[in-house]
Amino acid sequence: MNNFWSICAMIVALLQFPNMAEAKQWSLKDCVNYALTNNISLQKTTLQHYLAIEDTKQSQAALLPNLQASTSQNATYRPWPQTGIASQGYVQASVDKVYYNGSYSISGNWTVWNGQKNTNTIKLNQLAEEKSTLDSAVMANQLIEQIAQFFVQILYTKEAVLVNQSTLETSIQNEKRGEEFVKVQKMSQADLLQLTAQRAQDEYNLVEAQNNLKNYQRQLKQLLQLTNSEDFEVLPPPTSDEMALQSIPSVNDVYSRALSFRPEIKNAQIGIESSDLSIKIAKAGKMPTIGLNAGVGTSTTSMSDYKWGNQLKNNFDIGTGVSVSIPLFDNRQSKTAINKAMLQKESYMLDLKDQQTKLYSSIEDYWLQAVNNQTRFKAAKASSESAKESFKLLNAKFDEKLINIVELMTGKNQLMTAQQNELQAKYLAILNISLLKFYQDGVFE
Repeated sequence: MNNFWSICAMIVALLQFPNMAEAKQWSLKDCVNYALTNNISLQKTTLQHYLAIEDTKQSQAALLPNLQASTSQNATYRPWPQTGIASQGYVQASVDKVYYNGSYSISGNWTVWNGQKNTNTIKLNQLAEEKSTLDSAVMANQLIEQIAQFFVQILYTKEAVLVNQSTLETSIQNEKRGEEFVKVQKMSQADLLQLTAQRAQDEYNLVEAQNNLKNYQRQLKQLLQLTNSEDFEVLPPPTSDEMALQSIPSVNDVYSRALSFRPEIKNAQIGIESSDLSIKIAKAGKMPTIGLNAGVGTSTTSMSDYKWGNQLKNNFDIGTGVSVSIPLFDNRQSKTAINKAMLQKESYMLDLKDQQTKLYSSIEDYWLQAVNNQTRFKAAKASSESAKESFKLLNAKFDEKLINIVELMTGKNQLMTAQQNELQAKYLAILNISLLKFYQDGVFE
């Protein structure tokens, strides 16, 4: 009995909270935020940024002196030694066949000047660090655009599924009416077969629309790096006819704003700056390098009669010096490096022009699509309303046997086509206007 009441309580709880069993609904903002955090390709660009930071730190550390400690312990076997013979600065006082030498030193070097190669390398790595950040921003923008496009495709396809379901319901009703007409001999069997064929075609269209919806959902899940088998549902944002008919910003306004902040443009500009630094670094190869060096050291040996501590003290020395390296002939390495850096700069300048052209082309494409879909939406909306009224009249005439089955089916197909055209034009107009604003302001709404 207790189990019975427990089951009843669970059923009541499920009825009170039906949303617990429903699939999570993803808004466009949810999709974007999740993808920016979990997309693998974007995470890889973040790792590249961390690698660039390490390169910058290493080049900054190159400005400091280096310091190293070293020691060596060597054992020697001499089968036939002679006493009183000087060896390696020591007078051999014993006749041991096996003896050892030990040395200990600390030394450092510091490059004082090398044509500002080190400082320019730091600047170059800092630009590479900034470039890696912009690479991530470029990929993030591309990801946002892809998500928005799939998101809108899902919304449109879901609406298309509803239209096809409504159309199928109408076809089923028409087939049932046709069966009744055949029974009272008001319709031929051939006309009924046409209604049956239309119902089957509408079932196929519904299945096709459902498959398209699943495919778009799968592609969006792939962008989000979702690997679970849970149902994936998108949350439709508030849309209205006014959103599809809002004013469209001009191509030149969007382009001029986009030039000031789009990461792909800044990336190309940084490429030009980095090539200027590469030229300076290459020219430094023709300049002298000045360095300082210093070190302390001592040594011990078993061939000496002095104690180990006395040997360390007696053999202790300190040395310092200045080194100057002047390149005279380097087999054209410096000249080749300079020429290649100059050619690379020209390549980056072409990249900048190419990115500007691509940016303008993308903006112009979205603008044309926004204008075209806005115009299509106005026409499709009028056509849909007209087709809806026309189909109502055709249904009434069909009931009164004033028109044949072909005319009814034609009217239904025209209504379905008009409704789908209206939905598609509406969603695409909103999408392209939103993308234009994204290129203009950097924010996708």
